[in-house]
Amino acid sequence: MRPAFTRTLVSATAVIGIAAGSLAGASAGFAAPRPAAAPAVSSQDPTVLAVNNLGLSVSQAKRWQCFLRSYDFNPGTIDGQLGTNSWKAAQRFFNYYDLYVNRALTVDGIVGPETIKALQNFLGVATDGIAGPDTRTAFADFTGYVSC
Repeated sequence: MRPAFTRTLVSATAVIGIAAGSLAGASAGFAAPRPAAAPAVSSQDPTVLAVNNLGLSVSQAKRWQCFLRSYDFNPGTIDGQLGTNSWKAAQRFFNYYDLYVNRALTVDGIVGPETIKALQNFLGVATDGIAGPDTRTAFADFTGYVSC
């Protein structure tokens, strides 16, 4: 096809399309579909990316990370931010020392009820899977005995 003929054909098709759309009452059938709006927030589980220090200060969290590292469970960077790598190390520690309550923990870095129960078992507090005041206090107290 020649370029001039192609332009004419495209222009004529556009005019016919516009006319048909106006004759049809500008129905949505001739309109281009709208692109799907991007979600305002990620659909990924926020707990995976969140830092969960369970009430520990940065220095206390660093001591917990140092404790895990001293037992050869690598928490990643010792930064006082208990993120996914720190909790994966803790879950491996809990599994290795058989501290889980019902079954072996999934090493996923998510601080769910089973991880809390294992931590509570380790700390010697009631194992209810809820990181309440007693668990947080015991965790903070424990880190007071750890050096980095």
